[in-house]
Amino acid sequence: MSRKLGSNRSNSAAVIRCAIYTRKSSEEGLEQEFNSLDAQREACDAYIRSQKATGWIALPAMYDDGGISGGTMERPALQRLLADIAAGRIDTVVVYKVDRLTRSLHDFAKIVDAFDAKGVSFVSVTQQFNTTTSMGRLTLNMLLSFAQFEREVTSERIRDKIAASKQKGMWMGGNPPLGYDVLDRKLVINEPEAERVRDIFRRYAALKSVHALKEDLDAAGILSKSSVDRFGKPRGGKQLARGALYLMLKNRIYRGEIVHKDKAYPGLHDAIVDEALWDMVQAALAENRVERVTRSTATNPSLLAGLVYDAGGERMSPTHANKKGTRYRYYISQSLIKRGRPQASDEACRVPASDLETIVDDEIIRLMRDEELIHEIAGPSSVAQRKALITQATAFANRWPSRSPSHRRAIAHALIERIVIAPKEVALTVRLEAVRHITAPDLDIRRLPQSLDGPTRILSLPARLKRTGMETKLLIQGPTGPIRRNADRSLIRLIAQAHRCRRILDRASHDQTMIVLAAEVGVGATYFTRVVRLSFLAPEITKMILQGRQPPELTAKMLVTQEPPPTSWDDQKRRWVSPKG
Repeated sequence: MSRKLGSNRSNSAAVIRCAIYTRKSSEEGLEQEFNSLDAQREACDAYIRSQKATGWIALPAMYDDGGISGGTMERPALQRLLADIAAGRIDTVVVYKVDRLTRSLHDFAKIVDAFDAKGVSFVSVTQQFNTTTSMGRLTLNMLLSFAQFEREVTSERIRDKIAASKQKGMWMGGNPPLGYDVLDRKLVINEPEAERVRDIFRRYAALKSVHALKEDLDAAGILSKSSVDRFGKPRGGKQLARGALYLMLKNRIYRGEIVHKDKAYPGLHDAIVDEALWDMVQAALAENRVERVTRSTATNPSLLAGLVYDAGGERMSPTHANKKGTRYRYYISQSLIKRGRPQASDEACRVPASDLETIVDDEIIRLMRDEELIHEIAGPSSVAQRKALITQATAFANRWPSRSPSHRRAIAHALIERIVIAPKEVALTVRLEAVRHITAPDLDIRRLPQSLDGPTRILSLPARLKRTGMETKLLIQGPTGPIRRNADRSLIRLIAQAHRCRRILDRASHDQTMIVLAAEVGVGATYFTRVVRLSFLAPEITKMILQGRQPPELTAKMLVTQEPPPTSWDDQKRRWVSPKG
């Protein structure tokens, strides 16, 4: 089939430069010494030689697309062909069949336009008809329509075959997951890798955090599956990314199942992870899964997202963890998120969001009540205007705690330029000019400027990071020593449990043993004995715990696992209520 699109060459031109384009949809067989692309090129080259008398010559450039569907224009060789046509280097394009060029009528129209623009012809060596006539064009369009139809029907057959095969539990190809190899197109357990998979599941069941799991696996040197592709290149054998760990922990192949369109079917392969461990991991994943909500509707939004940096200048992003139905929010350095603690920068840190946001709230209120600073911000204005600004700032400070999270976030971003978490202080850089805007009586947060030129002021608050048990707390150095900005929930729960145990002990009869009393609470007798002693803490210490003012070393773990507290209230206060606290 030869198509002439209006040559831009003169009649006296003796040479017709022919480009051969070949394509194969799948990669199967391309590694052979003589493959389908070679066969297509050989047939096209023979046709060009047969037209030698008319001046046809084959260009040496190779335009071969192997393993790429004809349903897309994103083909490297096709794009090079079109670029050379646009540059005027080609007179005729020769293909084995029209569907090698494209299977899409829409794409064919684009290609024809590109050919017409440069007066380029094309030839199909196996299809003979004249496209210079209207009937020939109709025949060509019909041919392409059937080619596209054939492609879509073939795709449907493949999809149906895959669905039916997976319903029978068959492995349908691809890279085998860690723990399995492929033998005779079936998944078989690779026992050393399978034990690695079970170890990963057990570690997650204990840690209940993918972030902590990744750090643990990296420290232990546990890597992804290693293999070699069909070209002999090594693949895998790297540290497991958090996304890969999530997919692994939810992959039902490890339960001996095959999944197709969210439905699981019994597989023909053996399971690696037993049902008890699988259920434990899925329960932990479900507990940690928090529905994504918009910032405006979040119960506890991260008010300072985008403003917080660590001492090394690295941005700290909001994150969270769920434990027993409670959501704990943090701001964490980027290097900790991406590389984990062993490879993070020395200044990288993770701080509780509520601690930091409470600090910022207090500093905003203190700033607005600082009449001397507000007087300075007012500048060279009248006495009445200065008094008005001071009054507005005071009213703003009074209203601040009751504002909605969305209002507080917008105002904080207008007022604060940067927050730096240093080892011994929290430094807020505030825009002084923003005070006029945010204290205005007719404040509209939708029109608040997010960047204002003018003077800034750094407000530094002495603070330090302190690790207490498994958590990191941000301790503020107040006038009477370290003050914890939020109470320790685990410690409060322990005290509440102690008083519950005390009530059970008080109403118990003389013939009831400690084992029986402990069973009523659902704990062991030894634990019951340790916990009930905490109900005898001095009232001052209990109040201090409820207010979050206890010293860092006074944790729930310490009270339960170490020696019991002194029985004397005076001894307890000498131990934990120091002059500094």
